[in-house]
Amino acid sequence: MASTFDVAVIGAGPGGYIAAIRAAQLGFKVACIDDGVRVDGKPAPGGTCTNVGCIPSKALLQSSEHFEMARTHFVEHGIGLKDLSIDVPKMIARKTKIVQQTNEGILYLFKKNKITFFHGRAAFEGKKENSWQLNVSLAGADKKTETLAATHVVVATGSSPRALPGAPFDNKRLLDNEGALALTETPKRLGVVGAGVIGLEMGSVWRRLGAEVTLLEALPEFLGVADSAVAKEAAKLFKAQGLMIHTGVNITSVKTDGKDVLVEYTDAKGVTQKSSFDKLIVSIGRVPNTSGLNAEAVGLTLDERGFIAVDDDCRTNLPNVWAIGDVVRGPMLAHKAEEEGVAVAERLAGQKAHVDFNTIPYVIYTSPEIAWVGKTEQQLKAAGVSYRAGSIPFMANGRARALGDTRGFVKWLADATTDRVLGLHIIGPMASELVMEGVIAMEFGASSEDIARICHAHPTLTETVKEAALALDGRALNF
Repeated sequence: MASTFDVAVIGAGPGGYIAAIRAAQLGFKVACIDDGVRVDGKPAPGGTCTNVGCIPSKALLQSSEHFEMARTHFVEHGIGLKDLSIDVPKMIARKTKIVQQTNEGILYLFKKNKITFFHGRAAFEGKKENSWQLNVSLAGADKKTETLAATHVVVATGSSPRALPGAPFDNKRLLDNEGALALTETPKRLGVVGAGVIGLEMGSVWRRLGAEVTLLEALPEFLGVADSAVAKEAAKLFKAQGLMIHTGVNITSVKTDGKDVLVEYTDAKGVTQKSSFDKLIVSIGRVPNTSGLNAEAVGLTLDERGFIAVDDDCRTNLPNVWAIGDVVRGPMLAHKAEEEGVAVAERLAGQKAHVDFNTIPYVIYTSPEIAWVGKTEQQLKAAGVSYRAGSIPFMANGRARALGDTRGFVKWLADATTDRVLGLHIIGPMASELVMEGVIAMEFGASSEDIARICHAHPTLTETVKEAALALDGRALNF
């Protein structure tokens, strides 16, 4: 006999496990199914973000930044070190421990909220009366199966890395994000296909540890999704760090030859180039995970790109079936998935939940960090929106000087007529934290004058945010 639930969530990534918890908080009987597995065979809930994405990459970024600081900047603080070294296996072990702690934390939250967790893979069987029937292939050598019945189903199966045509990942030389996070020694020559978030972050980690890093980007402009002024500043700073970035690249061939990965491509001028690397990280986007759901059998509609088709409220074409996160339209961001998970759970309870895609922040955890929310200048110009801009460099900020990191700037964009905030763009120290001033401002419909009138503590990096708002009106006080 099938176990019955009010809500069954397929996938325990950021969207799935948060949807399950919120639904349980609202009084629903909830099951969550996830097939993630650790090397020791234990469950690994948390999806890509926890296991091979956000969390482990930030651990390696922090470790490698500590090493670079000790190697190049500690002397400025009067700190002298001898025989500095990096133990890469120990760094990877620390990362793995952090991931496992997060896995255990999610399982604890399931237990705390009385959520039934199934370690396995779920597929639709069909519908019986008012319940969806799910077949769960449980993880383990005995390959047991179990049938669940649920009134509502939330699909949160996430995404997988896209490989180059004809060059499948082996995670030995041709690496996806998982392989890039598991290297046990620093490659001498590292190639990265794609200069987006993953490419820049992973390239930065291994560059700091001594690799010669080359990024090959297909788009003609570097960081075209960011504000053009931020992208220009980032390109200058990354080049100074030693990252070699080539845009307008068309890769024609990738082959492994002995210990090398051979890449042939045409550059922005159409000239054929050949490069040889020890390792090649491929970060050219991700594809939604819908295989194995048995979507066709139950008539679940996918769009032309393979995403589950949903409306603005994350409803699919099937009654009481919802989908969230990377498997549906919108930015592939963990925090976007979390907000959709909360919203769907609250809609099941009859509440009026809302997710505003216009106020979702974007962050690149390089050094300096890059973060933004809202519209870029180029987007406002293309839309014919009249706006004003105010910008202040971190070199004008006392806390930044004390930190020893004055790179970058803060820029506000506001409507020329109403002064309502349209965007905040930051490149510099702690940009990932500072950008939240812009998110909150936009959510509350604030004006740049509102930001300029708020008292910010001194000395803090947040003063640069206030100064940029003052600069928008031509009255900056410290620059």
